[in-house]
Amino acid sequence: MTPEDILERVGEQVGVRRVFGTPVEHSGVLLVPVAVAIGGGGGSQGSEELGSGAGFGGMVRGIGVYEVKDGRVRFVPAVDTTALAAMGVVLAGLVLRATARRR
Repeated sequence: MTPEDILERVGEQVGVRRVFGTPVEHSGVLLVPVAVAIGGGGGSQGSEELGSGAGFGGMVRGIGVYEVKDGRVRFVPAVDTTALAAMGVVLAGLVLRATARRR
C-alpha cells in the first residue's frame, strides 16, 4: 500500500460525515450532531531496498448538536462530565499543594 492509498483512506474517514452526524427528528425538533475532527499524517516512499511507510493519527469528539425548532437554529454544547471532573481533581490538588506550602 502506497502513502497515497493510505491518505485516500484517511480522507474517507475524516470528513463531513464525521463532523456532522445523521440528523434525528423527535417531537418536531431536528437535531444535527456536531463533532470536531483533528488529524495529521505523513509518509515516505523510498527505493525498493528501503521501502515506504506512512502513518496517521486522529481524533473525533462530539461537541454538541444544532437544534432546529420552529424555524430557529441554536447550538447546544455537549457537557463533558469526565473532563469537568478531571479539572476539579487537578484544581483540588493545586489548592491542597498551595495550602501545604503555607504551613
